[in-house]
Amino acid sequence: MKKFINITLVLLAAFLVFSCRSDDDTVPEDVHEHDEIGKVVLTLTNKTDPADVQTVSVISGKTVGHLHLTVGGTYLAELDFQIKHDDHYHSSDEIEEEKDHHFITYNPANADITVVRTANDIVRTDGNKMGLRTEWKINSTQSTGKMNIKLIHGPATVNQNYPSATNQLGQTTGGETDVDITVDAH
Repeated sequence: MKKFINITLVLLAAFLVFSCRSDDDTVPEDVHEHDEIGKVVLTLTNKTDPADVQTVSVISGKTVGHLHLTVGGTYLAELDFQIKHDDHYHSSDEIEEEKDHHFITYNPANADITVVRTANDIVRTDGNKMGLRTEWKINSTQSTGKMNIKLIHGPATVNQNYPSATNQLGQTTGGETDVDITVDAH
């Protein structure tokens, strides 16, 4: 009988311990939230005329401005991804801080623009340059010339040298498109 009472007390104690746990004791799931990019600023500076600086902004999908590119010209291009906070935008360091999770691709249409990722671009740990800072050589363009730029988050593979080491438009497999903008480039 004494053995029965001891087993009953142990079971009762175990029941009380586990029944006193609340849902608040569960471990929360690790959720990594990304700020929503609301504005992209593309700045091009003419290499032979540093006073020739052109800026195009894309705010919530609406493009403000367009590029006037000189055939034969070379421009230093820089992208700035911005987050909306209250009533203003500020640059996001998240893209650079999470460099191994981001990659930028370029795709000109109705324009022959050679893109090379510059020496001061952000280098991922796999050795590929992200594409925030590039150099554009304008070989030819039409009045309908455009440049499509995509920021890919979490690509499975990246290739900065697509289609070649001298024209680094970039290519990815997998991942999600965080930003997809097209700007006039003529």
